Amino acid sequence: MELKIVGGDLANAKTPCLILGVFDKRKLSRPAEAVDKASDGAVSALLKKGDLDGGKGWLLAYDLPGLAAERVLLIGLGKRKESDRGKLTKALGVALSRLAEIRVDKALLAPPERLDNYVSVRAAALKAAQAAYRYEETKKPKDDASLPLAALDIWVDKRVRAAAARALAHAGAIAEGVALARELGNLPGNRCTPSYLAERSVTLADEHPGLTTEVLEEDAMQALGMGALLSVSRGSRQPAKLIVMTYRGGDENAKPVALVGKGLTFDAGGISIKPATDMDEMKYDMAGGASVFGAMVAAMRMGLPINLIGVVPASENLPDGNANKPGDVVTSLSGQTIEILNTDAEGRLILCDALTYLERFEPAVVLDMATLTGACIVALGRHPSGLFTRDDKLAAEITYAGEAADDRVWRLPLWDDYQQQLDSNFADIANIGGRDAGAVTAACFLARFTKAYRWAHLDIAGTAWVTGKEKGATGRPVPLLSEFLIRRSGVETES
Repeated sequence: MELKIVGGDLANAKTPCLILGVFDKRKLSRPAEAVDKASDGAVSALLKKGDLDGGKGWLLAYDLPGLAAERVLLIGLGKRKESDRGKLTKALGVALSRLAEIRVDKALLAPPERLDNYVSVRAAALKAAQAAYRYEETKKPKDDASLPLAALDIWVDKRVRAAAARALAHAGAIAEGVALARELGNLPGNRCTPSYLAERSVTLADEHPGLTTEVLEEDAMQALGMGALLSVSRGSRQPAKLIVMTYRGGDENAKPVALVGKGLTFDAGGISIKPATDMDEMKYDMAGGASVFGAMVAAMRMGLPINLIGVVPASENLPDGNANKPGDVVTSLSGQTIEILNTDAEGRLILCDALTYLERFEPAVVLDMATLTGACIVALGRHPSGLFTRDDKLAAEITYAGEAADDRVWRLPLWDDYQQQLDSNFADIANIGGRDAGAVTAACFLARFTKAYRWAHLDIAGTAWVTGKEKGATGRPVPLLSEFLIRRSGVETES
């Protein structure tokens, strides 16, 4: 999508559609007031008919006098005193749906006062870019399909022009990362294999001079001692891959931020096979890995002054005569032995070796993302991702980034009290801790492999995918990760 900041007289703006905000009781935003004056009160006259009284919904008008715009789309923003970024983006989403229905592919948005700052402009632009995404890799678009917005101009006052331009550049970069994560998550498992992910990482390195990629094959992982990771791929004909992407945008001596993402390109559960219903959705079990790809692209596109490492352990988990069996014991890269009580708890097996492997990079901080447990969906639903860390300062940093990016998290406990549920009679640790607190014990398992650095775990099982009729990948938590990296880079975001 083409995104652009514009200024000048809104009345003279030539656009297929001018989007303006209206508050409750038919109160116009300042840009709308200017347009109303230029149209000799035509906007106010429309509102007097009773539409948008409560500041909700939309109203579309054509060929208003005194305006160069072909259409004016008024969107309700609720009460002026309660106006915020969330209401703007929600209303914009409604507007974009309407524009898609009438096949308008370009528009001009004039945000209301107080919402023309960096945060709101970036949120609006990102919302528009995400709304334009269409999955078409393995299907042809319908002839009567809605038309996605191809270009959005955002009008801002000259006082915030520099911040708005920065916001737009960041929004475009984050949108590209989100789109990549969604595309990888939506691809079918017979296309998006571990080898495919590895090839995409190499392609990214070819496209971005600041990125280098290394792919460890199974023989290299075997030599290192990654028995946990390799045990998961034994039931598949697709070889496992450990993808390591490195971006050096910061000081040469600065320790890197490391992102680790679960890359299960298909998860049938192995011998502990899943129910057939909705198993097709298990192609998205690599959404954590996809978010690492997306965040790396966003950081590079923004040119963030930060050193970044992205690690994606990629595998399939299928039943086979050579697959893991309940009761098997494997040895991880850390040297800890693991009793596999349930082969469907495989994500932690590939992650634990990747987390141990990261020690060699001496990272400043490590964040891992994984569609790890259905228990997290039971606990939190599908609105926030689950956050686990013993580091209060890091928890606050991630939580704040999530709020700022509208990609929220909720912190759950990581107390030692839960560790006893992972006790095993036959190994150092069991890979599951029973039905109680499943999301917590999964995080407790990972915590045993992260003692060498600051670490946080995001369980994105409920947020990385939408189920039902509109099912598909969301691209979360790329917006959160992008905000986290922006703030750690010290890049200016204020107006």
